[in-house]
Amino acid sequence: MLALTYDGKKAALRRKYADPQIARGQALVAVHVAGVCKTDLEILKGYMGFTGVLGHEFVGHVVEGPAAWKGKRVVGEINCPCGRCGLCRSGLSNHCPNRTVLGIDRHDGAFAQYLVLPTANLHEVPASLEDDQAVFAEPLAAACQITRQVRVCPRDSVVVLGDGRLGQLAARVLKLKTRKLLLVGRHAAKLEAAEKASIQTATDKDFVPARKADIVVDATGSASGFELAMRTVRPRGTIVLKSTIAAKSGMNLAPLVVDEITVVGSRCGPFGEALKLLATGQVDVTALLSRTLPLDRGLEALEAARSSNAMKVLIEVARP
Repeated sequence: MLALTYDGKKAALRRKYADPQIARGQALVAVHVAGVCKTDLEILKGYMGFTGVLGHEFVGHVVEGPAAWKGKRVVGEINCPCGRCGLCRSGLSNHCPNRTVLGIDRHDGAFAQYLVLPTANLHEVPASLEDDQAVFAEPLAAACQITRQVRVCPRDSVVVLGDGRLGQLAARVLKLKTRKLLLVGRHAAKLEAAEKASIQTATDKDFVPARKADIVVDATGSASGFELAMRTVRPRGTIVLKSTIAAKSGMNLAPLVVDEITVVGSRCGPFGEALKLLATGQVDVTALLSRTLPLDRGLEALEAARSSNAMKVLIEVARP
């Protein structure tokens, strides 16, 4: 099959990559379209030491597996737990120490004609959703996870740092919870997209951190984002970390102790909630689509996603 892979040194398009084989409880999914994520770009810098087929945001249909799933259009959760360890048995399977992660950790991903996932990971896509909307289910679920981990009230002052793909989605989810939301970024076109969604914005040059925000979400994708978050959140406020980066940075963490700041790491989230928000139009992702390229131009898609002006670049594999 055709696949976009990474060997630890560079990405390459392979035209005769081995087709994946399914085991009991798994499904073979024919990929329709996949999204390029910031995490994919970080993998190309060495994040997670991953090798194999890249990509973890996708929409496709089941071609092989249990009869109940065949032919269904699906998206899928990326963590594949063992199901036997203490964390799995306690309901924390996303943190299973034995898990593989689609396109991120020892599990071939979605930038290919086919992928394999456990059927327990699959979610059927509502008929009303187009592929180009449904492909946002995984990152939108990650944005929804913020409100699962942190209580957000209508009067809370919330600042989202970062106007990229995840920052945009986080702001759209948080707008449903609070009347006092600010998205801080550095790209005029991206801030304009947020403003069209009735989200208040500020450029990073104009933004003055004042240690007043109740909740700060770091979606900058940079090591400096956390430091800015510490200068933005109020004493006894909460910082939510959404950035996964392949970088090391020494920083002074004393303000966390002095100001008694709560820091919350936040990763994967509820797919059902994300699909509902998309299907009901409560979150509109139309303005976040930058470009769509076919899989055989996958390397070009990765380069396009690196552009500071890009939001969501899609890789089209095969439309049914």
